[in-house]
Amino acid sequence: MKDDKTIYFKLFTSVLYLSAFTFGGGYVIVPIMKKKFVEDLKILTAEEMLNLVAIGQSSPGAIAVNTALLAGQKTAGAIGAALCVFAAVLPPLITITVISFFYEMLKGNTAAEFVLKGMQAGVAVVVLSAVIDFAGGIFKEKKILGIAVMAAAFTLNFFLGVKVYYIILASLLCGAAMWVYNLRKEKQN
Repeated sequence: MKDDKTIYFKLFTSVLYLSAFTFGGGYVIVPIMKKKFVEDLKILTAEEMLNLVAIGQSSPGAIAVNTALLAGQKTAGAIGAALCVFAAVLPPLITITVISFFYEMLKGNTAAEFVLKGMQAGVAVVVLSAVIDFAGGIFKEKKILGIAVMAAAFTLNFFLGVKVYYIILASLLCGAAMWVYNLRKEKQN
């Protein structure tokens, strides 16, 4: 697919559409991006998408932009990455510009507050769907370490109140240790 001249157009329009019509941040856009890139366009596998999301989440910056950048780079190199980043940031940039222009008029508007509350409910459902979708893949493949990390992360944050950035750092270290272990194992074989 890297040789296909239309890939740039497909990447740009797909990410632009996703960014323009999803509200709630990266955890909302990621499952929709997965559906588009894995199921519809078939330019990434589910495992590749999961890996890109994990890297995008652990990198500084917005997860949606990071994941779009990585998906674009994996699919179409540096040009694909640049197009995906531009497509991911353009709709929010336009939206924020318009909102800031009309902010004083909307401030305190009951109808605007109800619309935003409704969006929050929708975002919660999409985030829950993403968690179920990604966790389902880990359970289906019976990856014991992945299941243990998920259970530990949930327990640490929900019950013990450990900050999410500590959990992400610990998960990153756990993943790096597993990667080194697998490399050594491959060299022995």
